[in-house]
Amino acid sequence: MKIKKPLVAVVSFFLIIATSFAQKVNNKNLPYKDSNLSIEVRVNDLLDRMTLEEKISQMNMLSLSDLKVNKKGKISKQSLDSLFQGRSIGTLESPFIGVDEISQLSEAADTYLRKHTRLGIPAIQIAECLHGQLAFGATIFPQTIGQGSTWNPDLIKKMGATIAEEASLSGVDQALSPIFDLARDPRFGRAEESFGEDPFLVAEMGKAFVIGMQGDPEITKKGIPANKLMATAKHYVAYSTPFAGINLGPNELGPRDLRNLHMYPFKKVIQEANIYSVMPAYNDVNGIPMHSNKYLMKDVLRDELGFKGYVFSDYEAIAMLNYFQKVTKDAAETAVVALESGIDLEAPKSFAYSELNNLVKSGKVDVALIDNAVKNILTAKFKAGLFDNAYKAPKKVSSLIHTDEAVNLALAIAEESIVLLKNENNVLPLDISKIKSIGVIGPNADQVQYGDYSYTKDNESGVTILDGIKKYADNKFTVNYAKGCNITGNDQSKIQAAVEVAQNSDVVVLVIGGTSSVLSGIGWGKDIPGDYPTSGEGFDRTTLTPPGVQPELIQAIYKTGKPIVLVMVHGRAYSIAWEKEHLPAIVEAWYPGEQGGNAVASVLFGDVNPSGKLTVSVPKSVGHVPVFYNYKPSGRGFYRNPGSLEKPGRDYVFSSPDPLFPFGHGLSYTDFEYSDLKVEDTSVDMNGMIVLSLNIKNTGKVSGKEVIQVYFNDKVSSVTTPVKVLKEFKKVTLNPSELKTISFSIPMSEFGLYDKDMNYIIEPGEFDIMVGSSSDDIRLQKTITIK
Repeated sequence: MKIKKPLVAVVSFFLIIATSFAQKVNNKNLPYKDSNLSIEVRVNDLLDRMTLEEKISQMNMLSLSDLKVNKKGKISKQSLDSLFQGRSIGTLESPFIGVDEISQLSEAADTYLRKHTRLGIPAIQIAECLHGQLAFGATIFPQTIGQGSTWNPDLIKKMGATIAEEASLSGVDQALSPIFDLARDPRFGRAEESFGEDPFLVAEMGKAFVIGMQGDPEITKKGIPANKLMATAKHYVAYSTPFAGINLGPNELGPRDLRNLHMYPFKKVIQEANIYSVMPAYNDVNGIPMHSNKYLMKDVLRDELGFKGYVFSDYEAIAMLNYFQKVTKDAAETAVVALESGIDLEAPKSFAYSELNNLVKSGKVDVALIDNAVKNILTAKFKAGLFDNAYKAPKKVSSLIHTDEAVNLALAIAEESIVLLKNENNVLPLDISKIKSIGVIGPNADQVQYGDYSYTKDNESGVTILDGIKKYADNKFTVNYAKGCNITGNDQSKIQAAVEVAQNSDVVVLVIGGTSSVLSGIGWGKDIPGDYPTSGEGFDRTTLTPPGVQPELIQAIYKTGKPIVLVMVHGRAYSIAWEKEHLPAIVEAWYPGEQGGNAVASVLFGDVNPSGKLTVSVPKSVGHVPVFYNYKPSGRGFYRNPGSLEKPGRDYVFSSPDPLFPFGHGLSYTDFEYSDLKVEDTSVDMNGMIVLSLNIKNTGKVSGKEVIQVYFNDKVSSVTTPVKVLKEFKKVTLNPSELKTISFSIPMSEFGLYDKDMNYIIEPGEFDIMVGSSSDDIRLQKTITIK
């Protein structure tokens, strides 16, 4: 009997409904949805159910910024369909907008992926979180170079936890931070994003950030706790010392320096903080771009360092293999090279990985490579709890973040990040009982500066230094202000007005510096008219003097004869040889975050005793670069006869190779006395620990914090080693006349080297243990013997 077509349609309709219902019932009982099973079982079960197209989709990224809001204020279903097209995705980019808007987009996208894709695989939402979530309303902390200058891992751990809590409230799952690059070339614009020039310091500060953000490593081996984020270590590896200091430039260095310096912080964060993601660098190392470097990305990162997470490409870096570095002929070859090199996910959009489907079907790519990449990504998703915890947006995220506690933490970090470089005749702290008026002058005096990867530099978002000083004045003295000049440009027309302000003031606080592009990325963002970015991503320099006509402004104010306190707000070391010679007080504030004005004022007037220490060596000029402290015995020349214009010499003819200010330098309003260095056993077995202790006393009249720095030198070694290497530090607080005994335990593994055959060994012999207040201010020393 022939069934009529309408009946067939009705029967088909009910069969589809029944099948769909059965699938939903069965899906609830699928192994990958069962949180009681191991993550490995869940990942393998899900992978077995995925089509090739679904797997490749996990290796790609989309942006929430492509979603639209309809007339009812809801996320448009049409835009959701247009963006996802019924498929899941590996990661989603969090847009640079307000946190409340982000949370709305996050919930809509998460709901769609769970309910309107075949397998309901959620996405990892990523966000920039370098010194706060890159979103309107989030707390803005000091830039990374300032964080490093605190030498206080506990503060940075708290900051990481606060950023994670704020970002997770708006739906973020992973932070594209922190950065483990070494700031060894101040020409490089992204030096501001580094904790410093030393691998041990960078490792310790970066580990603290990661543990604060992800949680205790013993816990994160199993999963990411609530209100935490997966962190990303970047940029692996040797990104920050390119030829000529130019961003994305090539890097030529040997395997020993690669491991001793650049790889060391990544090894630490992988093995001691359980980092979940790694981002390869844009650059090439010895001719091989990192996104095509199978040896460094697989043999070293995975096998040697033991990385277990997933590799997230830098933005467009896979495509750059083709159009920039020119090591591949087309998108298909690019996909093969990147995948075989261990790059799990392509960001921000697909140039190459969209070719993988055809490459597998044509037999040019083994599907096992794709399976491995997808396993890495899915494992991160399961460990982050994404399958078991749907995101539900709070009613108003902005009311839950930027709390008093978060703001106070931003202030505390800013206060401890400020470095007192010079204080001749104790000009600082300023004595308001002797001051009737203060001239506040300079292009950064009445302008907040946060550094790159910030969402704004509107003064309403933070406290300027002028605001901080005015708040402190409270009618106790008069505050006179003049901008003097712009950060960049040649206009000197405003200098005379600034001179008049200085002449009518008892003392001058002269606030100079730079500015960075907001919102992130190479040249992105809206900048203040007349002030072109001088620092940050893609803003590298050939000179290290203050930009524009700021040197002319400084000298014009100097000629007034007024006492000057120079405050620098910027992101890289400045060569201020003239200023060091002529000005009585110099304060390094870096980019101090939203509470920077209050922090600087508290230091200037003595409510806060400065405790920051430089994490970069400051060169006398760009021609002195590099001047890092951990140089080899031959690194500062042979003749030891530095010259001057008046008396030429050698090493250099007209100068000295020494830095203007050394690594670890930072003054205080009090003095600290070091004594009684003891080493528990001066003859130590190679498998043991170096245990040492010393006394430190505050011999001044005010409380203060001192950073005790421990260095060592291998006196005779089979390969050349640095004259000193930082291996421990501790920040201690001491009241007047207070004495404390401080102990350190250093694993013997830290005393090793890569020998002539590139084997890491600990050679027997004598080592000098040096303890001091900076790399050039060693107070105590002992020699130990390693058997």
